[in-house]
Amino acid sequence: MPAPIAKFSLSLLAVAMLPAPAIAQEASDGFHLSGSVRLRYEAIDGQPRAGFDSKDALVNSRTQIMAAYRSGPVQLVAEIYDSRAWGADPGTPLTTGEVNALEPVQLYLGLDLKDMLGRGTKSGVQLGRLMLNLGSRRLVAADDYRNTTNSYTGARLDIAAGAVRATAIYTLPQMRLPDSPADLRDQKVALDRESFDAVLWGGLVSRAKTIGAATAELSYFHFGERDAPARPTRDRSLDTVSARLIADPRAGKLDYEVETIYQTGTISSALSPTAARQSVRASFVHARLGYTFESAWQPRLSLEFDRASGDKPGGRNGRFDTLFGMRRADLAPSGLYNAVGRANILSVGARLEASPSKRLDGFAAWRPMWLASATDSFSTTGVRDATGRSGNFAGHQMEARLRYWLVPRRLRFEWNGLLLAKGRFLREAPNAQPGRWTRYTSFNLTASF
Repeated sequence: MPAPIAKFSLSLLAVAMLPAPAIAQEASDGFHLSGSVRLRYEAIDGQPRAGFDSKDALVNSRTQIMAAYRSGPVQLVAEIYDSRAWGADPGTPLTTGEVNALEPVQLYLGLDLKDMLGRGTKSGVQLGRLMLNLGSRRLVAADDYRNTTNSYTGARLDIAAGAVRATAIYTLPQMRLPDSPADLRDQKVALDRESFDAVLWGGLVSRAKTIGAATAELSYFHFGERDAPARPTRDRSLDTVSARLIADPRAGKLDYEVETIYQTGTISSALSPTAARQSVRASFVHARLGYTFESAWQPRLSLEFDRASGDKPGGRNGRFDTLFGMRRADLAPSGLYNAVGRANILSVGARLEASPSKRLDGFAAWRPMWLASATDSFSTTGVRDATGRSGNFAGHQMEARLRYWLVPRRLRFEWNGLLLAKGRFLREAPNAQPGRWTRYTSFNLTASF
């Protein structure tokens, strides 16, 4: 094991042994310090994404430290992420999703406005650099499986009145830096940057027990971007509207979720400043039906459906853009795999989850996948057949996860395994990677304090 990794592993174990009483005392004084250190080894054989090494491995580390101080209605929060990776070569898909060293992802002032916006309401505002998890997290999220996270500079307003809750945001998404392959491999430190060249605003409103025990939710987000010096973009101007109905899992009961998202706007056909503008008409649908059995293990079986539109000939862009959404909870791991996201995919699936004890939980899932458009690239693989002659079946994805608390609330082990049996499209498309199988695994150790 390389010396830096060995030292990091020893540090991780030391963090896990920090005494809890000292931390509890700090929190009672109005000051709270918390954090975690995660070490991950991941490997892939049969990479399905175009243009990368077929076989690869990475060691990732992610250190989070958050300090918060509260005095009455005022809260100050600061949080640093240090995300690094070792073992990458020029053929490794190393991006700012893996590396972002010593970055202050949160630094904000929070104010509890209580009932200032009306009797019987609770409200609060956050101003500064924020992490956001909104609604289903399919459009705006701080991804947890990924080694880095999303951060935004701006304002957030939350209002709650009885069963109704609302959130509004106006933010400038952070552009993670550095972003050149050489700087990422060298793990150089550079502060992320925000500007009015990229703006995300909008909000959501939800109401509990709208239909039985189900919560109804509506959201709208606008994302606009434009070219900046030395940073060309697709000049996206996207309006995204969603409607969601969700009944949470309960023992002995059926649970369900349905979310439909419709996206319109404009986008440039390429990064060139003179590229033609295209109108956007795209959509996404997620549906699941589950049942939790009344058992000590809390087994839950669910059926799932996902469809994200893809682009088709005709001059209009139909490829769905998930903006800043997560992918792990619904679809697949990111990291070295990162092949399945909310773009040009049609999939059904089955999932079995269980929690044999407070320390152990896991799931297994099977998901056959097709292209929603046979002429667009499949999901986030970059594999494409513009003629559509390679068919539209991408393959069968089978995955599992196990998590176990080695030291309760302190040190947790996690294993992820995935097997992709490539369908005709991922075997025969012009730029498809060779081989019939993809094997991905990751081992994670997380110490929390």
